[in-house]
Amino acid sequence: MSRLEALRKHTIVVEDTGEIDQIEKHKPQDATTNPSLILKAQSDARYKPIVDQAVERARGVAGTIDQRVDACVDFVFVQAGLEILKIVPGRVSTEVPARLSFDYGKTLEKARQLIKLYEDAGESRDRVLIKVASTWEGIKAAEELAKEGVHCNLTLLFSFAQAVACAEAGVQLISPFVGRIYDWYKKDMGVDDIPIDKDPGVASVTRIYNYYKKYGYKTEVMGASFRKTEQVVHLCGCDLLTIAPDIIEDLNTSEGDVPVRLSAEQAAQSTDEKIHLDEAEFRWLHCQDPMGVDKLSEGIRKFDADLNKLRTSLKQRLE
Repeated sequence: MSRLEALRKHTIVVEDTGEIDQIEKHKPQDATTNPSLILKAQSDARYKPIVDQAVERARGVAGTIDQRVDACVDFVFVQAGLEILKIVPGRVSTEVPARLSFDYGKTLEKARQLIKLYEDAGESRDRVLIKVASTWEGIKAAEELAKEGVHCNLTLLFSFAQAVACAEAGVQLISPFVGRIYDWYKKDMGVDDIPIDKDPGVASVTRIYNYYKKYGYKTEVMGASFRKTEQVVHLCGCDLLTIAPDIIEDLNTSEGDVPVRLSAEQAAQSTDEKIHLDEAEFRWLHCQDPMGVDKLSEGIRKFDADLNKLRTSLKQRLE
């Protein structure tokens, strides 16, 4: 048995890519995308008709050139999501632009626009997760969207404060970023590697999972952003894990058992006390985590930079 098959016995495997060929090859339950992945994937020949169709459709949008570019980006993201949904049996994640991360109202507006595009194409909103950054504004927007039956994936999650606020908001799913946490601590410690039993990214997801299960929160935990296969293996039992194609391939081509490391039974032994966070308490607790503060702002900047590269490419075709 491959380690991928063994992992799938205990955890839902999601593929973290916009590359359609890879999704077809590995057949994950769900797939996640973000601006960086779509930017990378658009050079693939499979994306040419998606981009061409989006550009032609955007030409007919009334408004300024920037409004047409915004519409074109939405069309590319949603059409890519629709293609992915033809392959996966579950859900696809589509991201709200990072520049809206601190704007509650515009996050709501963009999420509703994206869901409408999916529904206008005949797809159910139940198969779509709207990705929103785990800022206070993003979490509150996701809380409101949940009341409308719009399910959200709270991304760029690094601190325990973010995880607690998401649980209290009743969001559908969170994506704690294992690899980026590992990167920060590796740089901070001045080392080339951190042993897996001391990996702070793995420890973060373990703590969040245990807290959620101990106190009965329904929010799904999906570990994300892995740097090495053993990080994935050490989170076996997590609700979901979204994994890049190269690590999925490594798991698929190596044999062996993958023992369960996260479970509701083990979570009951968690020593974390249940806490409640209002906005001020959330901001203060998050502020106490230098890694969380650094990586959240960096992640927002990087996603925005990649989205702007995509916007520039599309704008040249629309002008």
